[in-house]
Amino acid sequence: MAVETNLFLGPLSIYRNAVGRTVIALAFLAAVAMSAPSEAHGPAPDVPPPPPNMAALFGGPFSLIDHDGSPRTDRDYSGRFLLISFGYTHCPDICPLDLSTMAAALELLGPTGEPVQPIFITIDPARDKPAVLKEYVLNFHPRLIGLSGSERQISRVAKAYRVHRSKIIVEDAPPGNYLANHSSLTYLMGRNGDFVTMFPHGTAPRFMADAIRRHILRLTP
Repeated sequence: MAVETNLFLGPLSIYRNAVGRTVIALAFLAAVAMSAPSEAHGPAPDVPPPPPNMAALFGGPFSLIDHDGSPRTDRDYSGRFLLISFGYTHCPDICPLDLSTMAAALELLGPTGEPVQPIFITIDPARDKPAVLKEYVLNFHPRLIGLSGSERQISRVAKAYRVHRSKIIVEDAPPGNYLANHSSLTYLMGRNGDFVTMFPHGTAPRFMADAIRRHILRLTP
């Protein structure tokens, strides 16, 4: 028997605290998801910027630890686009697919994607220490940076990005053996740290690459 429990300090009530803004965010995400073609359907259509109030809904300053054990803040990536995915290294399927999609999109972008810094932020800091993250992220892309930290640090960044996370405890499982439910969105943040767009789980790499390219061109003088 599996039981989902809020053992993380993650923001399970965040949507109830911002219902009006969340409806707008979910509507925007649904529009992106509905327009996402398969690889065989060509490039993504022109993607408009998000509604103005969404820029304040997702993202914000963070202070974490990278996969080499060095402190990192959002200021370290100032002037770059950030492509951010949340997950954990024990994830059986969703995280590997999302990171593979991210890596494939970056390869499709080629030199155009140089301003983009891909980042994987763990939602499971108890198990995803820097050394574990380093071995994991390097399986996907050489530029991918894994970020971890204390439970308090991860809770803050999860709240900033409206990331739901909760543990799934399997009855009679050994201590420390659990799965986790978590939001499965990939966020594109602008050079100044503002929210640009997001991609749902299952987005085709070609669509992601084309959308990122259009936003880079739109936001680059």
